[in-house]
Amino acid sequence: MTENEKESGFVSHITELRKRLIHSFIFLIVFFIGCYFFAENIYGFLVEPFAQAVKDDNSERRLIFTALQETFLTYLKVSFFTAFFVTCPYILMQVWKFIAPGLYKHEKIAILPYLILTPLLFFLGGMLVYYLIMPLAIKFFLSFESTGISTNLPIQLEAKVNEYLSLIMKLIFAFGLSFQLPIVLSLLARVGLVDSEFLKERRKYVIVIIFATAALLTPPDPITQIGLAIPLLILYELSIFSVKFIENKKFKDSDA
Repeated sequence: MTENEKESGFVSHITELRKRLIHSFIFLIVFFIGCYFFAENIYGFLVEPFAQAVKDDNSERRLIFTALQETFLTYLKVSFFTAFFVTCPYILMQVWKFIAPGLYKHEKIAILPYLILTPLLFFLGGMLVYYLIMPLAIKFFLSFESTGISTNLPIQLEAKVNEYLSLIMKLIFAFGLSFQLPIVLSLLARVGLVDSEFLKERRKYVIVIIFATAALLTPPDPITQIGLAIPLLILYELSIFSVKFIENKKFKDSDA
């Protein structure tokens, strides 16, 4: 292959990558605009865990905003968050279409499950936050309210629109990204950087790292920290089985 042919091939790859990135960006922008028209409904869906947690406490709850632009900016964040969440599978598909032609058949078979499992695990992490962690965390924080008997003034939560959205978005992303642990460890096993014995021997260190990571990624309360740490520990154990399966498959292929 001549230098001109190499340069032409490189340029064509860059051109194709740029085209796919542009398509992904346009797809994201279109969904962002569409989501903005339903931003209030989407925000209502995200605020439902809070509404359900406080519906029986006999108090008139509300969400407030203290800056003129706060609700508008919140709706923009909601729209972008939703659009990104929805378009992630499409973006991954564009990445797959870009790299697939350069892979052998067995490499395609090996990588394709990860492209499917990545958004699925992210979605499972988000569901855990929405249906379990947030309701428990909200009730935990509300337990610090006071009627004013001992403080002379009542202490009651009046949550801000933007702060609530930032909290639930942060938790969804933290759990979604953390749930990629089996994907990361399985890929590291495929390239030979880790093995099942390595993961087993360092289990006690991983437990400390997981709890430290959970403390950094979540608010300073035991509910969300334990709620993130325990699923990660379970996923780590599942990752060991996954890595062991990869090792056995490699061993069988080498004997064939």
